[in-house]
Amino acid sequence: MTQGTFEKVQRSDSRMYGPPKLLLCGFTAQAQPKFAAVLKMAGLEDVAVVWANEDNEKETLSALLGFPDGAGAGTASALPRAIIVSGITENQLHGLMTLCRKTGMQQSLWAALTPTSETWPLAHLLAELQAERKALSGRRKK
Repeated sequence: MTQGTFEKVQRSDSRMYGPPKLLLCGFTAQAQPKFAAVLKMAGLEDVAVVWANEDNEKETLSALLGFPDGAGAGTASALPRAIIVSGITENQLHGLMTLCRKTGMQQSLWAALTPTSETWPLAHLLAELQAERKALSGRRKK
């Protein structure tokens, strides 16, 4: 990512930066309840969720994470599918990622909120995540 902000998430019960909340985009209205079921299986049903769509592209991550729990629910999103986590533990993140893979959920871009990224508009973060995925997949093919 830009400015060397990429860091591998460790395994610990340390809380990651930010308020305990998930920012989700790229989910259809029909997929949202399915993801809520995955959150329940992961023991994260009490973590607040914000559903972002193309109307939110210019909002900063900090502003979006200030939205109330459930904001945007029921509205489809044509943005790239992404899961941006904030304030949960590293172990909770690993558990959620594992469950998403095991349930066959459509592949998502993943990010954890940082002091740098919280000032970015959502569109900027999504572009960075897509570029990162492209670079990593190019390396794997070699």
